[in-house]
Amino acid sequence: FLGIVLVAINPYEQLPIYEQDVIYAYSGQNMGDMDPHIFAVAEEAYKQMARDERNQSIIVSGESGAGKTVSAKYAMRFFATVGGSASETNIEAKVLASSPIMEAIGNAKTTRNDNSSRFGKYIEIGFDKRYHIIGANMRTYLLEKSRVVFQAEDERNYHIFYQLCASSSLPEFKDLGLSK
Repeated sequence: FLGIVLVAINPYEQLPIYEQDVIYAYSGQNMGDMDPHIFAVAEEAYKQMARDERNQSIIVSGESGAGKTVSAKYAMRFFATVGGSASETNIEAKVLASSPIMEAIGNAKTTRNDNSSRFGKYIEIGFDKRYHIIGANMRTYLLEKSRVVFQAEDERNYHIFYQLCASSSLPEFKDLGLSK
């Protein structure tokens, strides 16, 4: 069964449509009662999980720079808020916090996005019997092995290579076991 599909478009600026009051406005609503929104999709999945006691999936798809990772963050913020765990654990920050080194390993400059994630992400969120978030697991999949050895004109391969080159004169570099 395939549920509702939401097309997200990145406006490349912060909009007030993802604020806390908007989360509360969509919480408890039925799909279609309000405007299409990532919070409406998240609410539907959350309700079905609670009602049917079955796992739910939200697939966020789109082209490079469309805002897939940001949409996933908004969905997790919704779950953390309606599940009562946002203030307790700040799970959104814990789940999606990537160290600068992880971003450098998986992000590259494309013609559409200067900091495009080249990872596919599968985020599994665990809920307890009261539907509060109790943990999460993120798996990443490298999408473009070809970028390791080649990049198109006006693009860069993974940022980590440029950061390693820029830091090759630092004393800590020797400890990495890499040579010129």
